[in-house]
This record gives sequence, C-alpha cells and structure tokens, in this order.
Amino acid sequence: MDGLRSLGLACLMLLALGAGAGSALAYTAYVSNEKGNSISVVDTDAMKVIATIPTGQRPRGIETSKDGKLVYVAAGDDDTIQIIDAATLKVVGKLPSGEDPEQFAIDPAGGFLYVSNENDAKLTIIDLATRERVGQVAVGIEPEGVAVSPDSRIVVCTSETTSMAHFIDVEKRKVVGNLLLGARPRSAAFKADGSELWVTSEVGGGLSIVDPVARKAKQVVKFTIPGLRAEAIQPVGINLTRDGKFGFVHLGPANRVAVVDGTSHEVLKYLLVGQRVWHGAFTPDEKYLLVANGLSNDISVIDVAAQKVIKSIQVGEMPWGIAIAPAPGGEH
Repeated sequence: MDGLRSLGLACLMLLALGAGAGSALAYTAYVSNEKGNSISVVDTDAMKVIATIPTGQRPRGIETSKDGKLVYVAAGDDDTIQIIDAATLKVVGKLPSGEDPEQFAIDPAGGFLYVSNENDAKLTIIDLATRERVGQVAVGIEPEGVAVSPDSRIVVCTSETTSMAHFIDVEKRKVVGNLLLGARPRSAAFKADGSELWVTSEVGGGLSIVDPVARKAKQVVKFTIPGLRAEAIQPVGINLTRDGKFGFVHLGPANRVAVVDGTSHEVLKYLLVGQRVWHGAFTPDEKYLLVANGLSNDISVIDVAAQKVIKSIQVGEMPWGIAIAPAPGGEH
C-alpha cells in the first residue's frame, strides 16, 4: 500500500510539473483610439476588451516600457505623452514631448524616448529615468515615423512633406545623413540585426528597403491588388518578425496587410483586414499580430505562422496604434 501511495504522489508531482511547464504568459494589448480619446485594453487570451482608459485629446503613438509596467501614449492635441500604470490602468504622469507628438520610439535599452513633433519639424529626446527633455533636433517638415537602431546609436525620423528619412547620431544629437524617399514617408523599422531599414511611403505607394550603413535605398517594393486603384494602396505601418524572415506592411485604405518576404522582399500575400488599417504590434511570443483599423473601429488578429486573419475585435472610435506587453500578474 505504501508503494502505491508513493507512486500516486510521484504521478501527481509529475502532472504538476507538466502543468507548470505548459503554462504560458498572458498578454495585454493597448489600443489608442484617435477620435475616442481613449485606450481600449484587450486580453489577448480571451480576445476581448476588458477595460477602457480615458486619455488626452487625439491619442495616436503608443508604446509600453521595456518591463511592461507603464504605457506611454502621445496625446497630440494636448502636446504631451501620458504615462499609464498598467496595473491600475490610471494616468500617473506625463512627459515633455514637445508640440503635437505623433509617433515615438524607445531605445532598446529603455533609457530614452524619441518623439516626432509633427507641427514643429523637430525630434524631441526624453530621458525616461528623469522624465525630462534632454534635447531636440531639427528635422524636415511634418516628421512622422521614428525608429532606433538595434545598437541604439542611430535614430531615424521620417518627414512626410520633405519626403526624407533623417539619420540622427544619438551621441552628437544631430542629423548626420538624409535620404530622399517616395512621397509622404510614414513609418520606419529596423531589422533586429540592423542589416536593413524598411520605410513606407504612403502617397508613393511603396516600401523602401534601405541599407542603413550606406544610407541608400537598395530596393523599392510596390504593391498591386487586383480590383484596386494604385492610389488606394497607401503603405503606413510596418511590423518585422525578430528573425527578419517576414514583414507585415499595413496598406491603409486598401484594407489589406501585405506579407513581405524578409530576404527576397517579394510580396507573398495580402490579408484582408478592417477598414483603413494603420499600425500594429506582435504579441511578445510573435504568435499573433494585432492591427488597428481606423474606420471600422476594430482590430484584426492575425495568426503569424498561418499568415491568416482569425478574429476581429471591436474597440473604440478610430483606433490608430497598438502596444502589447505581458499582463500584470504574469502567467495564466
């Protein structure tokens, strides 16, 4: 009997260990609603909105801190970046963003935040530890996209009206190079290994593949969708997988996300999403990509491995950006 009891206890321990090994992190998505002046909080396991956070006016750019404990959102019409506590879902502070912040990026180490000031033709640099502005750099007219190189040495800022990407030396805090691109460049994204910089051109209708060392475009990818006029295909947001094998490019009023091969840069397929797709974010495990559809007031959930849209979730009014982090409390 004692032997059977011991065997039973051993089996229970193995089952418990197995359950622990199979547990996974829970993730929370934060969706900025540009016209709703709010953030929709989405449980990515339940695939539903679990809370709504009131924000300042015209929230667009959105990111989480590296530890996932804070959410930063650019309230453009209030000229500030608000800080939200992920645990309490309350606004707990603000950052001196400069005039009309739109997009911003946090360096890989999580120490500095770089924000484009659309109406001011500047890039503002904020020290996240002190929450103080530590510099500004003059760039082109209507700055938009911001990306930081993996080594944190270069910040790229696109300017829509000037149609350029500006390369800014972080240490010198000055522009050290400019690259003319297709009309109205929107977003920029580095590959994780720093080998390429991808930049979308909304009016130009293309995706520039840039050598960030030579600071030259080595290829322009064009998008063609049967039944749609070229002017309806307007590339905006970009999401690149960590391994660099795939890029997902959001095509605005074309209501599609293009899947682009990370090596050949061939367009592999177009995924039908909601109306006026803007920006998106991967879950940290890259199982899903969530994208914001501004005119249908929803987000589309894409299964990354299957390259297939699996769900639509209604959120606030005119969703624009998405940030995702492990849920407070961790595992489920």
